Amino acid sequence: MAPVDRVDPDVLEQQLKDIIQDLYQLMVQVSTYDSAGRASKDVLTNEIKTLSRSLQTLHTSASPPNALPSVPPELLQYVENGRNPDIYTREFVELVRRGNQLIRGKTHAFAAFRDVLAADMAAAMPELRDDVKLVCETTGGSAPVVVGDGDGEAKQEKQEPQTVQTALAPTQSQQ
Repeated sequence: MAPVDRVDPDVLEQQLKDIIQDLYQLMVQVSTYDSAGRASKDVLTNEIKTLSRSLQTLHTSASPPNALPSVPPELLQYVENGRNPDIYTREFVELVRRGNQLIRGKTHAFAAFRDVLAADMAAAMPELRDDVKLVCETTGGSAPVVVGDGDGEAKQEKQEPQTVQTALAPTQSQQ
Protein backbone atom coordinates (compact mmCIF):
# COMPACT_ATOMS: atom_id res chain seq x y z
CA MET A 1 0.00 0.00 0.00
CA ALA A 2 1.22 3.52 -0.74
CA PRO A 3 2.59 5.51 2.19
CA VAL A 4 0.19 8.02 3.66
CA ASP A 5 1.49 11.56 4.18
CA ARG A 6 1.27 12.53 7.83
CA VAL A 7 0.23 15.98 8.95
CA ASP A 8 2.51 17.64 11.49
CA PRO A 9 0.49 18.04 14.71
CA ASP A 10 2.52 21.11 15.73
CA VAL A 11 1.43 22.91 12.56
CA LEU A 12 -2.21 22.02 13.21
CA GLU A 13 -1.92 23.14 16.82
CA GLN A 14 -0.53 26.53 15.76
CA GLN A 15 -3.31 26.94 13.20
CA LEU A 16 -5.91 26.15 15.86
CA LYS A 17 -4.35 28.74 18.17
CA ASP A 18 -4.54 31.29 15.34
CA ILE A 19 -8.22 30.48 14.81
CA ILE A 20 -8.93 30.91 18.52
CA GLN A 21 -7.15 34.27 18.41
CA ASP A 22 -9.18 35.28 15.33
CA LEU A 23 -12.40 34.28 17.13
CA TYR A 24 -11.36 36.36 20.13
CA GLN A 25 -10.65 39.38 17.88
CA LEU A 26 -14.04 38.88 16.20
CA MET A 27 -15.76 38.75 19.59
CA VAL A 28 -14.09 42.03 20.59
CA GLN A 29 -15.17 43.69 17.33
CA VAL A 30 -18.77 42.47 17.70
CA SER A 31 -19.00 43.69 21.30
CA THR A 32 -17.72 47.16 20.32
CA TYR A 33 -19.63 47.34 17.05
CA ASP A 34 -21.18 50.70 16.25
CA SER A 35 -23.89 50.30 13.62
CA ALA A 36 -23.66 53.97 12.63
CA GLY A 37 -19.89 53.97 12.12
CA ARG A 38 -18.35 53.00 8.80
CA ALA A 39 -14.99 52.13 10.38
CA SER A 40 -16.55 49.49 12.68
CA LYS A 41 -18.20 47.81 9.73
CA ASP A 42 -14.94 47.58 7.74
CA VAL A 43 -12.98 46.25 10.72
CA LEU A 44 -15.63 43.60 11.43
CA THR A 45 -15.64 42.57 7.76
CA ASN A 46 -11.85 42.20 7.79
CA GLU A 47 -11.96 40.08 10.97
CA ILE A 48 -14.53 37.74 9.42
CA LYS A 49 -12.40 37.40 6.28
CA THR A 50 -9.33 36.65 8.40
CA LEU A 51 -11.24 33.97 10.32
CA SER A 52 -12.47 32.46 7.07
CA ARG A 53 -8.92 32.29 5.66
CA SER A 54 -7.64 30.69 8.87
CA LEU A 55 -10.37 28.05 8.78
CA GLN A 56 -9.65 27.33 5.12
CA THR A 57 -5.93 26.94 5.85
CA LEU A 58 -6.67 24.52 8.69
CA HIS A 59 -9.01 22.50 6.51
CA THR A 60 -6.43 22.29 3.72
CA SER A 61 -3.66 21.28 6.12
CA ALA A 62 -5.68 18.71 8.03
CA SER A 63 -7.09 16.90 5.02
CA PRO A 64 -4.54 16.31 2.27
CA PRO A 65 -6.17 15.31 -1.02
CA ASN A 66 -4.87 11.72 -0.97
CA ALA A 67 -4.87 10.97 2.73
CA LEU A 68 -6.22 7.44 2.30
CA PRO A 69 -6.32 5.13 -0.67
CA SER A 70 -9.66 4.97 -2.40
CA VAL A 71 -11.54 1.74 -1.69
CA PRO A 72 -14.52 0.85 -3.89
CA PRO A 73 -17.79 0.72 -1.93
CA GLU A 74 -18.57 -2.67 -3.51
CA LEU A 75 -15.43 -4.11 -1.91
CA LEU A 76 -16.39 -2.70 1.49
CA GLN A 77 -19.85 -4.26 1.17
CA TYR A 78 -18.23 -7.56 0.14
CA VAL A 79 -16.03 -7.57 3.26
CA GLU A 80 -18.93 -6.51 5.51
CA ASN A 81 -20.83 -9.57 4.28
CA GLY A 82 -17.98 -11.74 5.58
CA ARG A 83 -16.41 -12.58 2.23
CA ASN A 84 -12.73 -12.66 1.33
CA PRO A 85 -11.52 -9.50 -0.50
CA ASP A 86 -9.07 -11.62 -2.52
CA ILE A 87 -12.03 -13.44 -4.06
CA TYR A 88 -13.60 -10.10 -4.97
CA THR A 89 -10.35 -8.99 -6.61
CA ARG A 90 -10.03 -12.25 -8.55
CA GLU A 91 -13.64 -12.04 -9.78
CA PHE A 92 -13.14 -8.41 -10.79
CA VAL A 93 -9.98 -9.23 -12.74
CA GLU A 94 -11.74 -12.12 -14.50
CA LEU A 95 -14.65 -9.85 -15.41
CA VAL A 96 -12.30 -7.23 -16.85
CA ARG A 97 -10.40 -9.93 -18.77
CA ARG A 98 -13.63 -11.25 -20.32
CA GLY A 99 -14.62 -7.73 -21.31
CA ASN A 100 -11.20 -7.11 -22.84
CA GLN A 101 -11.40 -10.34 -24.85
CA LEU A 102 -14.83 -9.37 -26.14
CA ILE A 103 -13.64 -5.93 -27.21
CA ARG A 104 -10.51 -7.45 -28.77
CA GLY A 105 -12.68 -9.84 -30.78
CA LYS A 106 -14.89 -7.02 -31.98
CA THR A 107 -11.83 -4.97 -32.93
CA HIS A 108 -10.41 -7.83 -34.98
CA ALA A 109 -13.79 -8.45 -36.61
CA PHE A 110 -14.08 -4.80 -37.63
CA ALA A 111 -10.50 -4.83 -38.93
CA ALA A 112 -11.28 -7.89 -41.05
CA PHE A 113 -14.47 -6.24 -42.31
CA ARG A 114 -12.50 -3.08 -43.13
CA ASP A 115 -10.02 -5.06 -45.21
CA VAL A 116 -12.73 -6.98 -47.09
CA LEU A 117 -14.74 -3.82 -47.72
CA ALA A 118 -11.64 -1.96 -48.89
CA ALA A 119 -10.75 -4.72 -51.34
CA ASP A 120 -14.29 -4.85 -52.73
CA MET A 121 -14.53 -1.06 -53.00
CA ALA A 122 -11.16 -0.79 -54.73
CA ALA A 123 -12.20 -3.45 -57.25
CA ALA A 124 -15.66 -2.03 -57.87
CA MET A 125 -14.63 1.62 -58.01
CA PRO A 126 -11.04 1.95 -59.27
CA GLU A 127 -11.24 5.75 -59.10
CA LEU A 128 -11.42 5.49 -55.29
CA ARG A 129 -8.38 3.22 -54.84
CA ASP A 130 -6.18 6.03 -53.52
CA ASP A 131 -8.85 7.11 -51.03
CA VAL A 132 -9.45 3.52 -49.93
CA LYS A 133 -5.71 3.01 -49.49
CA LEU A 134 -5.46 6.21 -47.42
CA VAL A 135 -8.37 5.18 -45.17
CA CYS A 136 -6.91 1.70 -44.65
CA GLU A 137 -3.48 3.04 -43.74
CA THR A 138 -4.97 5.70 -41.45
CA THR A 139 -7.06 3.17 -39.54
CA GLY A 140 -4.17 0.78 -38.97
CA GLY A 141 -4.78 -1.65 -41.80
CA SER A 142 -2.63 -2.46 -44.75
CA ALA A 143 -3.61 -1.19 -48.15
CA PRO A 144 -5.00 -4.11 -50.14
CA VAL A 145 -3.43 -4.93 -53.48
CA VAL A 146 -6.45 -5.64 -55.62
CA VAL A 147 -6.67 -6.89 -59.14
CA GLY A 148 -10.10 -6.29 -60.61
CA ASP A 149 -11.44 -8.74 -63.15
CA GLY A 150 -13.73 -6.19 -64.75
CA ASP A 151 -16.97 -7.51 -63.27
CA GLY A 152 -16.64 -5.69 -59.93
CA GLU A 153 -15.34 -8.72 -58.01
CA ALA A 154 -12.23 -8.17 -55.92
CA LYS A 155 -9.32 -10.55 -55.82
CA GLN A 156 -6.74 -9.89 -53.17
CA GLU A 157 -3.19 -10.78 -54.03
CA LYS A 158 -1.58 -9.70 -50.80
CA GLN A 159 -3.37 -11.72 -48.14
CA GLU A 160 -6.53 -13.60 -47.49
CA PRO A 161 -8.87 -11.64 -45.18
CA GLN A 162 -9.31 -12.97 -41.68
CA THR A 163 -12.73 -14.44 -41.04
CA VAL A 164 -14.88 -13.32 -38.16
CA GLN A 165 -14.58 -16.77 -36.53
CA THR A 166 -10.80 -16.64 -36.37
CA ALA A 167 -10.86 -13.03 -35.22
CA LEU A 168 -13.12 -13.88 -32.27
CA ALA A 169 -11.25 -17.03 -31.23
CA PRO A 170 -8.90 -16.36 -28.29
CA THR A 171 -5.23 -17.04 -28.74
CA GLN A 172 -3.33 -19.58 -26.65
CA SER A 173 -1.66 -16.80 -24.64
CA GLN A 174 -5.04 -15.42 -23.53
CA GLN A 175 -6.38 -18.70 -22.17
